[in-house]
Amino acid sequence: MSDLLDPTNDYVFKRLFAEAPDLLLALINDLRPDLPDIASVEVLNPNIEPSELSGKYIILDVLARDGEGHCYNVEIQVRRYGAWHKRGLFYLARTLGTQLDAGEDYHYLRASVGLHLLDFDLFTTTDDERQQAVWRFEMRDEHQPDVTLGNILQMNLIELNKADRLGLPPGPLLDWITFFKHWQEELTMAKIAHEPVQKAMNRIRQLSADEEARRLAFVRERALRDEISLLNDAKREGREEVARSIILKTKMDDAEIADLTGLTEQEVMQLRTELKQ
Repeated sequence: MSDLLDPTNDYVFKRLFAEAPDLLLALINDLRPDLPDIASVEVLNPNIEPSELSGKYIILDVLARDGEGHCYNVEIQVRRYGAWHKRGLFYLARTLGTQLDAGEDYHYLRASVGLHLLDFDLFTTTDDERQQAVWRFEMRDEHQPDVTLGNILQMNLIELNKADRLGLPPGPLLDWITFFKHWQEELTMAKIAHEPVQKAMNRIRQLSADEEARRLAFVRERALRDEISLLNDAKREGREEVARSIILKTKMDDAEIADLTGLTEQEVMQLRTELKQ
């Protein structure tokens, strides 16, 4: 099963769920097991534009609306960056704000729901290691969390790696987490009886057998790698500028500067040599 496409690739993720609304419906319901199930869902952005595949800082998401008019932004994220949560809140609020035309009654406003699968640990662990991987953020009072303005703005986060480490009670949510983390493990996936997850595995096999889908998944993966490289280059340039300033203004040795900036001693030595030329 090593040749299967990775469902955490956001191109694959979007193909998987935007082209199969029944799977998207099951995913939304299973990721929020304590809330009432929705009965139907319509995908609002089923297409993937060529520019989106190679675009930098773009996350391919699935926008959907259920039969009651509530809107959902469903996406998987493999890269952690500083303002990601602000981005999520911005699009969540924009989805809410664009529901009504001028003069329409606020009574008709429906919920705007974010569902974010994170393939990284968002809340870093300390003493008790924050024994939680499934989160829901709503409008609640700080001192009396039972007092709420409702869930019309709702952001759901699932830290996949942490959920996989900590383990969850058996059920559909655990089955989906197992799918996203262990899709390549045939014996593990064979033990999952949850029908939507089995359908998702079949969809992955079908996409993996499609040469064009494989090519586009590679294009997307390459764009994401290029993005990471650009970010790392920018960070390195910043560290080098700090190191140059320290070399010029202090008498710190190479080891101290390396420890402070995150560069290697060899890199600091090279910068010192360049500054003497």
